[in-house]
Amino acid sequence: MNGKWIKRGIGALVLALLVAATIYALLPKPVGVDIATVDRGTVEVSVDEEGVARIRDIFRVSTPIAGSVQRLQVEEGDVVKRNVSTIALIRPSAPPFLDVRTRRELEAVLDAARAAVDLAESQLKSADSNRILARANHERATKLMSGGNISQRTFDEAVTAWSTAEAEYRQAQANLVLRQKELVAAEARLIEPDGEAEDDGDACCVVVTAPTQGVVLDVLSESEQVLPAGAPLAEIGDPTNLEVVAHLLSSDAVKVTQGSKARLDDWGGESLAARVSRINPSAYTKVSALGIEEQRVDVMLDLLDPEDAWERLGHEFRVMVHIPIWIDDNAVRVPIGALFRRGSEWAVFRVVDGRAELTPVVIDHRNNRWAEVLEGLEPGDQVILHPSDRVEDGTKVESY
Repeated sequence: MNGKWIKRGIGALVLALLVAATIYALLPKPVGVDIATVDRGTVEVSVDEEGVARIRDIFRVSTPIAGSVQRLQVEEGDVVKRNVSTIALIRPSAPPFLDVRTRRELEAVLDAARAAVDLAESQLKSADSNRILARANHERATKLMSGGNISQRTFDEAVTAWSTAEAEYRQAQANLVLRQKELVAAEARLIEPDGEAEDDGDACCVVVTAPTQGVVLDVLSESEQVLPAGAPLAEIGDPTNLEVVAHLLSSDAVKVTQGSKARLDDWGGESLAARVSRINPSAYTKVSALGIEEQRVDVMLDLLDPEDAWERLGHEFRVMVHIPIWIDDNAVRVPIGALFRRGSEWAVFRVVDGRAELTPVVIDHRNNRWAEVLEGLEPGDQVILHPSDRVEDGTKVESY
C-alpha cells in the first residue's frame, strides 16, 4: 500500500515539475540590449567638411614666345632656384610645308626678285658712268674757271651736274642692296622643313628659368613639341607656404567667423590645429554626388602647428576640417544612438528596475556622438542604445 502511494507521489512531483517547466518556458525572457549612462561632459557642435591642403602662391611657367620647346629640364619634386634653374629651352620652329600653288607663287616671286637685282645692277652701272662723266666735266670746268675762260653760269651747271650724278649713284647703290635683300627673302620663303638651317648652338635659344624658389609641383608639357606663346610648361610653389581650403555649404559658412579655431584630421597624421583666415564673400554652385545642386563657400584656414608636425602634408592632399561653432564643457549629455523620434518629439528608453521605460526628452545641441539634454534625463540614468522593435514600454531588458 505504501509503495502505491510512493509511486503516485513521484508521478505527481514529476507532473508538477513538467508544468512548472512549461510555465517558465512560456514566460517572456528579458531582451538583450546595449545600455549607456547619461553623464555630464563636453558637447561640441562643429561644422565638419572635407578640405584640401594647397600652396598659397603657385607660379605657372609658360612660353614667352612661340617655338619648338625641348624636353623639359625638370621633373615633379625637383627643387628650383629663382632665375638660376632652367625650366625649358625654346628653339625656332621649322618652316611649314608648301603646297603646289604656294610653291609656284613663291618661285615666281623669286624670279621677279632676281630680275629686279639684274635691273638694279644695270642702273648702278649707268649711274656710275654718269658720275664719272660728271666728275670729269666738273674738274675741267674748275680749271677753265680759274683761267676765266668760262662763265660762272657754266661752272655752276657743271657743279650741279656732278652733285646730281653722285646722288643718283648712291641711290642706285641703295636700290641694288634693297633688291638683293628682297632676293634673299624670296629664297628663304622656299625653305622646306627638312632644309638645312644655320645652328648657332645655345645662342639661338630662349632659356626659360624658374620665376621663384620652390619645388616643381606639376609638369604640364613634358615632351618636345611646338607650342604657341603663353602655353603652360610647369607649376612651381613653396611647400612650406601651405593653407587649407574647405568647401562649406553656405548655410554652414554663415555660422563660421573669421579667426575661429579649427581642427584637422584624417590626413594620415596626428590632429592639427588651424585657424580660419578668410571666408569668401560669394558662393558658387556645385553638384553633389547625388546630383543635388548646392551652394558652396570656400573657407581658408592657416596651420598653427610647427612645420615639423605637417611637413608630409602636400599640395592637393585631402584633410577633414572641424570648425567648432558651440561648446559646453558641463552639459548633461546622452549618446545620440539612444534617441529616436516619437511623433514630433524626441524620446529614449530609460532602464528602470530592469524594464524599459519610454521617456520623452528635450534636447538642444547635438553632434554625431552626443546630444545636450535639457529635460527628461538626469546624470546617472541608464538608457538603451539603438533599441530594436522588440523593445517597448515595460519590456524586461538585460545588458548583453
